[in-house]
Amino acid sequence: MSIHAGFTLMDKEYASERLPAYVSEQIENAVGVLREGGIVAYPTDTVYGLGADVYNDEAVKKVFAIKNRPLSLPLPVLIADAEQVISLTSELSLTARSLMERFWPGGLTIIFTKSPLFNSMVLAGGGKIGIRLPDHPVPRLLIKELGRPIVGTSANLHNRETALTATEVHEHLGGLVDFIIDAGRCPGGAESTIIDVTADPPRVLRHGIVPESEIRDSYRK
Repeated sequence: MSIHAGFTLMDKEYASERLPAYVSEQIENAVGVLREGGIVAYPTDTVYGLGADVYNDEAVKKVFAIKNRPLSLPLPVLIADAEQVISLTSELSLTARSLMERFWPGGLTIIFTKSPLFNSMVLAGGGKIGIRLPDHPVPRLLIKELGRPIVGTSANLHNRETALTATEVHEHLGGLVDFIIDAGRCPGGAESTIIDVTADPPRVLRHGIVPESEIRDSYRK
């Protein structure tokens, strides 16, 4: 999928037919919740995520409140396809492109310089944005149907144990979430790895499901 001149990202298409009918129905209901400014929990290829429309600041504030997360800490963003990067970032370095080609879709969150045209509470007032393209049909279909990126933070209290099932989300967050998509256990079991490509050299800010050694090898070649 071409997103900038000279750059192609091989992407996986996720069709609703791949999901059981009961999951597709949950996604449809969850999209309605997001459009109304609600908060949705959903499975990903790493851990359960907590989502809101990134362009709805009131909804994003709810995510901060639910997680008891300081407003000074930016929230990551999930996208449905690589084309959505264009509206969120100011540029794509060669390092960023190498990482996207190697690890997207997958468990790597990449921190970019934000686009001057993108403003949201997820940025916590800063100039950087963390973006991930997950390798899971549920969040990608959720984003595609909504037509906007969503918050991609883990569905747990700040600095507490992550949730891998819908039941664990209930246990951790109770009735604070407006809708929880139950599509089975998350296959990853660990959070995404986070790398900041605005630094020189790039810095791994959180060790996660993608090993740092693989990340370094991907852009040194």
